[in-house]
Amino acid sequence: MNVFIGGAWPYANGSLHIGHIASLLPGDILARYYRLKGANVLYVSGSDCNGTPIAIRAKQEGVSVKKIADRYHHEFQTCFQQLGFTYDCYTRTDSKHHHETVQQIFLELLEKGFIYKKQVKQTYCEACEQFLPDRYVEGICPNCGKHARGDQCEHCSTILDPADLLEKTCKLCGNTPSLKDTEHFYFALSKFQKQLEAYVKDAKQNKTWRENAIQLTERYLKEGLQDRAVSRDLPVGVNISVKGYEDKKIYVWIEAVSGYYSASRQWAKETGNDDSLFWRENTKTYYVHGKDNIPFHTIIWTAILFALNNKALPKHIVSNEYLTLEKKKISTSKNWAVWVPDLLKRYHPDSIRYFLTINAPENRDTDFSWREFIYSHNGELLGAYGNFINRTLKFVEKYYDGVIPKGEVNSIIRKKLDSLYDEVGHLIETAHLKQALEEIFSFVRFANKYFDEKEPWKHLKENKELCDSAIYNCVHMIANLAQMLSPFLPFSSSKIKEILSIAEWKWEQISISSAQKINSVTPLFERIDIKRIDEELKGLTINGK
Repeated sequence: MNVFIGGAWPYANGSLHIGHIASLLPGDILARYYRLKGANVLYVSGSDCNGTPIAIRAKQEGVSVKKIADRYHHEFQTCFQQLGFTYDCYTRTDSKHHHETVQQIFLELLEKGFIYKKQVKQTYCEACEQFLPDRYVEGICPNCGKHARGDQCEHCSTILDPADLLEKTCKLCGNTPSLKDTEHFYFALSKFQKQLEAYVKDAKQNKTWRENAIQLTERYLKEGLQDRAVSRDLPVGVNISVKGYEDKKIYVWIEAVSGYYSASRQWAKETGNDDSLFWRENTKTYYVHGKDNIPFHTIIWTAILFALNNKALPKHIVSNEYLTLEKKKISTSKNWAVWVPDLLKRYHPDSIRYFLTINAPENRDTDFSWREFIYSHNGELLGAYGNFINRTLKFVEKYYDGVIPKGEVNSIIRKKLDSLYDEVGHLIETAHLKQALEEIFSFVRFANKYFDEKEPWKHLKENKELCDSAIYNCVHMIANLAQMLSPFLPFSSSKIKEILSIAEWKWEQISISSAQKINSVTPLFERIDIKRIDEELKGLTINGK
């Protein structure tokens, strides 16, 4: 089985916050799971280093675009590594390879007649003496009436053209821009109306796209697809390799999604592998992103693949809703955010992964609360899971000299675990990751209850055989829980793997041999002082002013 997983590309214009991780984490869980299944996985993403937000940040700081892009690209790489993300290729859109790949795609679409030239009016700032990139134009969304940028409304997700905005202003100087004639290339998106309607209908029937992706895409299709500009007058980006138009850049919405293919090609070049396996009709494809990126994946990227006659269409759209912070919308401009580099300095990466999965905005907006985060860690990770593992393995260490006693797996436990592997596997494959994690922790509670009911400490001298059996079954459950949780909690699972000397993980029930000596046992998690809740809230309030 070939599985392609594409994670959205964060803009390299500022640090990652918890909202970014909440929307991207499902990609790593899927990749880790499918590798356990023995699938051939290619998991790619990268930093978007060509977008207007980077140019704006560079202008604000008085430094080069490359300096900003380098700073945040390296920071992203560090954060993803510390969080345990297992990208096969994490690249950047300002690389020579990416530029060349996107130019090839552009030229192929041009040759096939899906890209054409058109005289249009574009926003121009007389004061700044330049055509304005879309994100340099702000105003009122004509669809919902709220404040919006010139490329997309964050409130209603409508894809916009700057000319559509009401009460337009230039982000650079605040003046009202005018509309000036210029020539641009357009992608014939309207030609794919029928194909996309049929494809979305199929995705809806098969329930392979999240509901928000279905609803938003159907809305666009109902309104009727419009041809979209694929070139812009931008300071940085991918040059159009057409004579007379070299100064224009390929618009970011077609360039960034093409990064999935350029990253795939880069991986193949660097590893000597064949990436064509991941661009076939039978490839299982997952695209993982936030709500605001839905149309770029369900409509734009799908239409480009149709145009290129590429059969690896987006089969699974894993699009999260928004994550709020203490009941308020995350705002980078107001510094109302929990920044990932800071979070990683203070908390265990598995705690972050656990909370952002169990509290994931899969079907509706959810909230990140410091109280819930810390109580979740202390209650579920430490109190339920960590406690079961620690008291079992400490018991082996203390009363069995660290040697796992003889025993056979209880038939009820074996059946429960077989059923759990099937159920959790199905939930992961259908991107119901929150529910999958809930099912596993339901079994954690069963395991704790089993330990309590068997009372091995009582039988240690009275009935050694009963004690041996109970402890052996508890160790068996620990090994399988750790294996099943490894896509979600890779760091603590890796620690248990080492303690129990397990050679490799796989997605099926494994057994631990008796008479095996366990390695030194230390707690998986430390309790977090609940005083930290007020400390974090105070810091958030100060920073968020």
